[in-house]
Amino acid sequence: MFRENPSLAPHLLKLLFNLELPPYATVAVVESSLDQLIPVEFRADLVLELRDERGAIVLSIVLELQRDIDRRKSYSWPVYVAVVRAQKECDTVVVVVAPDAEVAVWAAQKIDLGLGLGTLQPLVIGPAIVPEVTDQAEAEKETELAILSAVAHGNGPNGLAVVQAALGALGRFDREHAAVYFQIVYNALRDPMRRALEALIMERQTEGKATFPPFAQQLIERGRIEGVREGELRGKRDALLRLVARAEIALTADDLARIQACTDPATLDRWVDNVLGAKNASDVLS
Repeated sequence: MFRENPSLAPHLLKLLFNLELPPYATVAVVESSLDQLIPVEFRADLVLELRDERGAIVLSIVLELQRDIDRRKSYSWPVYVAVVRAQKECDTVVVVVAPDAEVAVWAAQKIDLGLGLGTLQPLVIGPAIVPEVTDQAEAEKETELAILSAVAHGNGPNGLAVVQAALGALGRFDREHAAVYFQIVYNALRDPMRRALEALIMERQTEGKATFPPFAQQLIERGRIEGVREGELRGKRDALLRLVARAEIALTADDLARIQACTDPATLDRWVDNVLGAKNASDVLS
């Protein structure tokens, strides 16, 4: 979202953190490799530049997506800020997008640069600061914020209402971007809420009250088909491994990897048939 719509980053800094940003006219995505001044390459997820009407850089934003706790980031994030600040000769901040509440709390901690003489304060966009957007009008006005809200709160007590508001606002985007945003929200949901959303979409489609993008049902049906197919493959792999173990045929790590990587049902069926009379793994996997 931030790469496609760079102005979203400063907008959220003002909206969520109440920060007064310097006056700017443009926002642009720039090179994210930060290795020019140091021998080891460091690469941020995204670097944005805010420029004023004269073209001068007034603020740089280093943006990071953080899904897990990574202690190494307390050392690399200060590097990002120092290098960008030195290169651009402007104020620089680190903004971390952390959908998980525990990760967000960790990421928001001040980073001591040494002996308490200096600190770095990451700005974290996470569940604690992203509001639950359930009002449709608000979701249509702040659609990207509604998407972030659905990712952060979609599995909570008001999850279905938050998700409905976000997905109901996707009509303002072209089909490609709307499909990507739908997939972001859908992938963030855990099974109970995902099933509830699927049921709601199917119900609305059946009743002719479609309030979701038309491709939503197609993506869900495709996901179900892929899920059934993966379940079938997993069953065939498990059956093959049980038969091989019963036949006391030894499998190497490479043999196991080959079996787990196989996505062709016919091949797995052939390998199952090969177990009968096989003396070694080569006979089975021929």
